[in-house]
Amino acid sequence: MNPYVVPGLLLVVLVTVGIGVYGLKFARTTSDFLVASRSVSPSWNAAAISGEYLSAASFLGVAGLVLRYGVDVLWYPVGFAAGYLALLLFVAAPLRRSGAFTLPDFCQVRLRSLQLRRLATVFVVFIGCLYLVPQLQGAGLTFTTVTGGSYAWGALLVGLVVTANVALGGMRAITFVQAFQYWLKLTALAVPVIFLVLQWQSDARPAVTPAAGLTFPVATTVVIDQDALVDGMTVHKGQELNFAAGDPVPQVSTVDATFGPDWLRPGGDDSLFSTYSLILATFLGTMGLPHVLVRFYTNPDGAAARRTTLVVLALVGLFYLLPTLYGVLGRIYTPQLLMTGRTDAVVLLMPEAALGGGHLGRLLGALVTSGALAAFLSTSSGLLTSVAGVVFTDVLHADRGGSVRDFRLATVLAAALPIGLSLYVSDMDVSRVVGLAFAVAASSFCPLLVLGIWWRGLTDVGAIAGVLAGGGASMTAVMITVLGSPLHGWVAEVIGQPAAWTVPLAFLVMIGGSLLTARRVPRDIGATMLRLHAPEAVRI
Repeated sequence: MNPYVVPGLLLVVLVTVGIGVYGLKFARTTSDFLVASRSVSPSWNAAAISGEYLSAASFLGVAGLVLRYGVDVLWYPVGFAAGYLALLLFVAAPLRRSGAFTLPDFCQVRLRSLQLRRLATVFVVFIGCLYLVPQLQGAGLTFTTVTGGSYAWGALLVGLVVTANVALGGMRAITFVQAFQYWLKLTALAVPVIFLVLQWQSDARPAVTPAAGLTFPVATTVVIDQDALVDGMTVHKGQELNFAAGDPVPQVSTVDATFGPDWLRPGGDDSLFSTYSLILATFLGTMGLPHVLVRFYTNPDGAAARRTTLVVLALVGLFYLLPTLYGVLGRIYTPQLLMTGRTDAVVLLMPEAALGGGHLGRLLGALVTSGALAAFLSTSSGLLTSVAGVVFTDVLHADRGGSVRDFRLATVLAAALPIGLSLYVSDMDVSRVVGLAFAVAASSFCPLLVLGIWWRGLTDVGAIAGVLAGGGASMTAVMITVLGSPLHGWVAEVIGQPAAWTVPLAFLVMIGGSLLTARRVPRDIGATMLRLHAPEAVRI
């Protein structure tokens, strides 16, 4: 076991808790806990948004997907980053000017509908849990990979630390924590990758897809995690397979990875439908993620929200260059992960696999592990804050005179379900599940925000119908994908990547329902639209 890992993890936890404790002295009111009293500067807010947005799916999952499937999955990092362009153009400033604290608040401010607010609450909680469980699952995977310990302990540790941080300091405290964790994550990937690229060059630049297929760079022992067929031969769980340096990597029946030169060719097994569906989900889903949107409420005004989004585009775009490199180099130095199916661990195992078990490889391995922990902590903090805010205002109804103690109770309630679920889920594909959360957000809150901000004719009935149609369909697809039996053929594509049909469905139903109920347009719509679009300096 790497002797530097545990001290590194403890240091990250202690610094995280320390920064959270420091933020306590600035957190006194419920406004501090919910939106940091709307006083966060664009630079701090951009770093904090980037910190919470770059989750386990970004830190571990993107590299794992590139390792497994090749260039076809590069749409994940492209869409994750480009989503902030849509957010900048359509949502950021008007949402801040609405004066709302949460997405359900915005629904009531814009459409004066208690029913729509309740429906939005359900979707915030669902998206938050769907996004939070993979973070805790990634923490368990990391803990098992680098220490050999129990998956449950890793998931539980991160869950408890995040719950304590949010409950004690709320939005005000975690703003400092998430800003610190962004720079830690960037450093944790950037420093090792420099040494990895230098090592690749010193190894005479081996090809990632050699003519004879992938080969093991060093002698490797693979422990089989489940019964499978390896190059047509049956192997059983617990069996060890030994490979010498230069031996070809066998194909395993339980792993759907892409082998050979096809790994570098776009348009593999995924159809154009799946590709466009993924683009829609990631590009439009960002503007519907509750934990991202709630951070724009912390800016002083709409102009600051726009500046924040521009800085986020730069920070997130810079980060996503790095996981792709880990996925590419993983084809050379960790091809055994294609056999075990644990490709999400490529970032964690790469330094020691490429640089050896000396001090340098172990130190860099501890650094990327610390960055992974920061990814789980920061994203989980943002998700839990957004869900706790909705539980606080809409479930406990503490917005009518609630206290800091009520917010802390809401935090514990919001954390209980995802922590409990994460203890029983250990084999989900992190980025795939997070991609499904994006699909739900794109099919529910994206149409609601775009039409609510830019179309005067939206009604509460039309909004409810659209959210139920698009969001409900995508939620159903998610449940079938995660909990149901494996699907095949075109049905698997339609259900596995639902955004291509659920997003247009939500827009069409929302527009059609509003046109049929035009009498229900709020009478004060003119004042509301002025509030959303007029700069603060010119409003009376």
